[in-house]
Amino acid sequence: MSTATQSNTQSTSPYSSKDVAVRAELSEIDASVRSSALFFTVSAIFWLVAGTVFALITAYKAHEPDFLSGTEYLTFGRARTLHLNAMALGWGNNIVFAIGIWIMARLCRSPIRHGGLLLIAGVFWNIGLTVGLFGIFRGDITSVEWLEIPGYASPLLAISYALIGIWGIMAFRFRRGEHVYVSQWYILAALFWFPWLYVIAQVMIIWFPARGVVQSVTNWWFAHNVLGLWFTPMALAAAYYLIPKVLGRPIYSYYLSVLGFWALAIFYNWAGIHHLVGGPIPVWLISAGIVASVMMVIPVIVVGLNHHMSVVGLHKEVWASPTLRFVVFGAISYTLASLIGSAMALRTVSEVTHFTHFVVGHAHHGVYAFFSMIMFGGVYYMMPRLLKREWPSATLIRIHFWGSAIGITVMLIALHVAGWIQGTQMNDATVPFLDIVKQTMPWLQARSVSGVFLTVAHMAFAVNFFWMLFAAGAVRAKQGPTLLTRTSEEGAA
Repeated sequence: MSTATQSNTQSTSPYSSKDVAVRAELSEIDASVRSSALFFTVSAIFWLVAGTVFALITAYKAHEPDFLSGTEYLTFGRARTLHLNAMALGWGNNIVFAIGIWIMARLCRSPIRHGGLLLIAGVFWNIGLTVGLFGIFRGDITSVEWLEIPGYASPLLAISYALIGIWGIMAFRFRRGEHVYVSQWYILAALFWFPWLYVIAQVMIIWFPARGVVQSVTNWWFAHNVLGLWFTPMALAAAYYLIPKVLGRPIYSYYLSVLGFWALAIFYNWAGIHHLVGGPIPVWLISAGIVASVMMVIPVIVVGLNHHMSVVGLHKEVWASPTLRFVVFGAISYTLASLIGSAMALRTVSEVTHFTHFVVGHAHHGVYAFFSMIMFGGVYYMMPRLLKREWPSATLIRIHFWGSAIGITVMLIALHVAGWIQGTQMNDATVPFLDIVKQTMPWLQARSVSGVFLTVAHMAFAVNFFWMLFAAGAVRAKQGPTLLTRTSEEGAA
């Protein structure tokens, strides 16, 4: 993406007059979005920590069923649902709002208007989420995957989506210049897609339920598109902005960017139906979902090629940058997770992986290894620009990266292997079910170990973030940005 023309990250002082003007413009824009972006980022990290705590309770309950057995409020089902929604709607959506509005404001090249609208939306969102999680805590769970939030909380979430979507349109309407960047395509599309997905799913499943299998079709249309048409475009928007911005070179191919965007928009909407292979669903609908899932290979390969060619020859710079370590890890994970997802859509593969730990591993591959890692990278780049100071500890950043990278890698290997063992043996009627459980237990224990790595990573991230946020003058002065090696520098803007 051509955002790199706005700031050359390898330039040296003194800056040209054009560089100074660009930096002043970006500084003004950052100041206008600071309150809103910080509100969403603080909220996101709060829910990240809360979701991690719920995950630990869930894991311990799985191994020690008697833990907290005297309280009905933290049964395994409720604790796991609290974890899922705190991470997806608390961490995921808040950080999407933070990174999305910041990138949109910068690419529109205009200080934001009506910032109060964003703060109102943020308050609505987090109040609605808190009410919803409290409802789950009490047992008011809808039992619909990805829509477990009770119906009385969802209108608050819908209002928040609408307000942020309206702000996105207004920001784009009053942008400076006529050029529309690739990241803006993805952000605008996501701001349109998700409120539509969410409201339709609420109406057809919760508020005025459709009859029969239409509910299951709607559920997986929504659940799969939460990742594919909400988290994915927002994460790709961040990657398309951050990679050129940090490296100081344009994205490899503008035309590949166009192809990748439209292929995602055309094919992904159908892909979720492959989760219903073998169910009482019209054959043509299942077949359409399988075809769309396989066709998703096109945008995945295109985006992967574009990202790889953009960083080729600059691997030392990628390794030095906290931002790019996370973003490149996430970009690689996007390619791998999507190719595995296309394979899972095939009937012969689905016969093995369906209803197993393999599907759980695949979900974590997309939501954490791809989406969350890119969002972490976005936070590491955004915060110094908003606060005008650098990260206080490179050591904590390293702990965060390695804890996250090792933790999610161990989890993915464990769940995919356990799932494949489950699937192949459950298809063999001669294998007792208890034997299958025993064979998967070591892999599930490995998954629990991965949770320790992720917990340490999240705590390091939270400590570094709040240290930076509240330390102000106590943060040591630096000659340049916080780097993980001494081979490169990130641009100041």
